[in-house]
Amino acid sequence: MPGPLTQKINKWSDKMNKNKIGIILTPVVLIAVVAFLLWGIPTYRVWSNQMSGRAELAEAEFNKQIIVIEAEARLEAEILNALAEVERARGAAEAMQIVEDSLTETYIRYLWVRLMAENENVIYIPTEASLPILEIGRHHGQ
Repeated sequence: MPGPLTQKINKWSDKMNKNKIGIILTPVVLIAVVAFLLWGIPTYRVWSNQMSGRAELAEAEFNKQIIVIEAEARLEAEILNALAEVERARGAAEAMQIVEDSLTETYIRYLWVRLMAENENVIYIPTEASLPILEIGRHHGQ
């Protein structure tokens, strides 16, 4: 059995061996961490910028689709408005044709007489050319 001094020397030697490993291992770990950070940070920035660019591209394509769909909707609305205007014009033309076919000079004079009967404040006097003369000064003097 070794003596107490030998045991102390062996313990001290084991501590020194462990410390040597710690002393050697600590800088190696620090160098590895620094090397990883020096590689990882720029790599992360490149990846982050790439993902940001993809997101912007997707947003731009989505906005473009929205603009195209809105333009198509406006075009469709304008086409339908034009068709509605054509139909209105056809209806007006048909109505005018019906009125033109059914109006006679006698009916027009009847409408004119009826209008004169409804308006008591104004006097219309027909002339030889069937044009009314407005008597403006009738109430002016009163």
